Amino acid sequence: MLDSENLPLARLYHWERERAAEPYLIQPMENGEVRSLTWAEAVGEARRMAAYLRSLALPPKSNIAILSKNCAHWLLADFAIMMSGHVSVPLYPTLTADSVRSVLEHSEARVVFVGKLDLWPAMRAGVPHGAHCIGFPYLAPEVFDGPRWDDIMRDTAPLTETVHREPDELATIVYTSGTTGEPKGVMHTFGSLGWCAEPLFDVMSFSPADRMISYLPLSHVAERAYVEMLSVRCGFAVYFSESLESFNADLQRARPTFFLSVPRLWAKFRSAIVGRLPPGPIPEHLKPTILQQLGLDQIRLAGSAAAALEPELLVWYRDLGLELLEGYGMSEVCGLSHTSSLGKTRPGYVGKPVGGIESRLSDIGEIEIRSPANTTGYYRRPDLSAALFTDDGFIRTGDKGELDEEGHLKIAGRIKEIFKTTKGKYVAPGPIESRFAMHPYVEACCVVGEGLPQPCALVALSEEGRRLSGNGRRSTLTVSLAEHLEQINRALDEHEKMRFVVVVDAIWDEASGLVTPTFKIRRGRVEDRYTSRLNHWYALRTPVVWEAESI
Repeated sequence: MLDSENLPLARLYHWERERAAEPYLIQPMENGEVRSLTWAEAVGEARRMAAYLRSLALPPKSNIAILSKNCAHWLLADFAIMMSGHVSVPLYPTLTADSVRSVLEHSEARVVFVGKLDLWPAMRAGVPHGAHCIGFPYLAPEVFDGPRWDDIMRDTAPLTETVHREPDELATIVYTSGTTGEPKGVMHTFGSLGWCAEPLFDVMSFSPADRMISYLPLSHVAERAYVEMLSVRCGFAVYFSESLESFNADLQRARPTFFLSVPRLWAKFRSAIVGRLPPGPIPEHLKPTILQQLGLDQIRLAGSAAAALEPELLVWYRDLGLELLEGYGMSEVCGLSHTSSLGKTRPGYVGKPVGGIESRLSDIGEIEIRSPANTTGYYRRPDLSAALFTDDGFIRTGDKGELDEEGHLKIAGRIKEIFKTTKGKYVAPGPIESRFAMHPYVEACCVVGEGLPQPCALVALSEEGRRLSGNGRRSTLTVSLAEHLEQINRALDEHEKMRFVVVVDAIWDEASGLVTPTFKIRRGRVEDRYTSRLNHWYALRTPVVWEAESI
């Protein structure tokens, strides 16, 4: 049971008193300046915005959306929503206008915070008529003419009371990224938000001296739990990244002690390093320098989540001097449920359940979890909520798992994604896709094969891969992909071996509708687009097929 003093607002008020003059949020600005907010300044701005939200006379516990890339004001808006007695609804900052409208209408959001966005003029069409929009300071006046944050700070007296929100009160509705095309609103209470950071204390201790950089979407549960909630729990500083172009400089400024990323980015970091070094093992004397140049030399804990981490990647970083702990969790349990331990990682496994969490495998191998941070259900979807839980309160994750002799969990893929070839053999595509995405020029991969003798892979190239292909190096890329395919097949069972790989023409981004905001494949849409051509490609009997050349 979570102590009341560890609920989010209680911790926020604690640091407002105890670390008033210490820096909390460090925000780079577009003009090259860096703004640093102390704990007192940050909570003070949240108090003013909370007073403004109360002045709107909304019904109690109204839903208020946050539509912005990561920034200091994202957290401040969330704190203000908590203090004003309402419920936050984060939106991914890359959504299309239609997706924005879908989430805002389903959540019945009364107010929308609009912040750092690349595509606000296009997204604005998705905001329902009558919604009250509040602009963060980063928006240019010519694209936003509503009430703005800095004006509200100037004109509004702060809320002076110490607001208490009960552990069982609804705190936030987190919309999943929607691999099926239907995002669901996962409801979490203040109790689950307060508890979600606790499992990390099984791995290591944290203090106000720690530092993190926030760059993965705060609209996702993982960043919310292990940047926002962990910083509030422990009182440490959070640095933000201004842009993709400035990320390396922002990372150098932060020198984080705890750093989270996803396998796709860990692979890109490695590719960038390897590209600057001669072939062969990295000389020992260069390893500290490499970590320093990456801004990762102060790391005490590094984690990878959101997808399977290839064992070779884990081993490579360990050799560099950075031990990656792989974790497993989901939005419905408010983050982490399993993790490996320092010095006890096993490649290919995500570790054991963290303290306070119960985990088991059903009779079909589905992972089931019961946690103090379990969701209370899906917003306005009692049918889906009922299907989510077992009779004794475990969440059905939809993931197939395997356990080793010591109880370490291995993710064997999504149960609904497993397909059968014409040979009658079942194939779990997820782990194979993770391996294929290790290629430096592959941005996304979807393994298919229903109705074929052997599976195959559809891959979308990264921006650099598309550039190479267009610069007369397609033959070189073809050889590289064929070698990668052969290497992956050597480690697969016979029925899993991929017959060929298709390099698709399309860019798989959110605008295409083929991937989610967190870059998960929308498998159904991909299959709808390409399945009719699989037999034709299969008949070509070549290891690498370029869609543009196969008509």
